Amino acid sequence: MQVNVLPSKPVSGAAAAKHAAKSLQAILAKSAMARIIAATGASQLDFLQFLTATPGIDWPRVEMFHLDEYIGLPVDHPASFRKYLMERFVRKTGIRRYHLLDGERDPAEVVRAVGKELASAPIDIAFVGIGENGHLAFNDPPADFETEDPYLIVELDQACRTQQVNEGWFTSIPEVPTRAISMSVKQILKSREIIAVVPGPQKARAVKACLEGEISPMAPASILRTHPNTTAYLDTESASLLTDTTIRTA
Repeated sequence: MQVNVLPSKPVSGAAAAKHAAKSLQAILAKSAMARIIAATGASQLDFLQFLTATPGIDWPRVEMFHLDEYIGLPVDHPASFRKYLMERFVRKTGIRRYHLLDGERDPAEVVRAVGKELASAPIDIAFVGIGENGHLAFNDPPADFETEDPYLIVELDQACRTQQVNEGWFTSIPEVPTRAISMSVKQILKSREIIAVVPGPQKARAVKACLEGEISPMAPASILRTHPNTTAYLDTESASLLTDTTIRTA
C-alpha cells in the first residue's frame, strides 16, 4: 500500500485527482470502457472537485457504481448520496452510465439489481474513504470480511451516525437512518486499483488503526493493506498520529 501525506486537504485532494485522472486516461486508451466506484462524504469534496475539472477524460466511456446509501432517505435530502453524486459528479462530467442506489425502494431489490450489474464485469478503480470508526463504505466494525455478496444491507453504529451529524449532514443523531446499503468489503477489494482519500484531523485515529494496527474487522479499512494496488492520500492532520515513517511520502 502506497501512502502519500500532503500538506493540506485541498493539496491532498488535488494529488489524488491527478492520480485518478492518469489512471482513467490509461484505461480508456486501451479499453472501450472504464468501470469505477465513487465515494461520497465531506472527505471527498476536494478530490471530486479537482477530478471533475480535469480535462482529457472521456467521461461518456466511464461507467460509475455507487458505494453506499442510506435506506429510507429521500433523494432531495441534503445527506442523500444520490443527490451528492448527481450534483458533484454526474452533472459536472456528463457521465451517462451510472448506477445509483435508491434508498427509497425495496432494499433487497436494489441490492439484487445493482449488485448484478456490478458483478457483471471487473471494476477498474474504486475511490473510497475511511470513516472515523475505520469503516470502509458503510461496513462498520466488526465488518464482514467474508461475504461474496456485492452489496449488503447493514446497520449503522453510533460512531458512524455521530460522524454524519458532526459533518453537518444531519442536525441530530435521531435524524440519521439506522440502516444503509453498502458495497461489501470483498467486492471493493476486487477492484483492480483503489484510491483512498482520507483528510482531516477527525480521521487521525482511524488512519493510525487502519494503517499501523492489526488487519481486523474491528478496523475495517485495514483490509486495504492486503490489496496489491492501493494508494492512500492523507493530509498532515489525518496522518498526525502515524509513527511508521516508512509509509509516509510527501
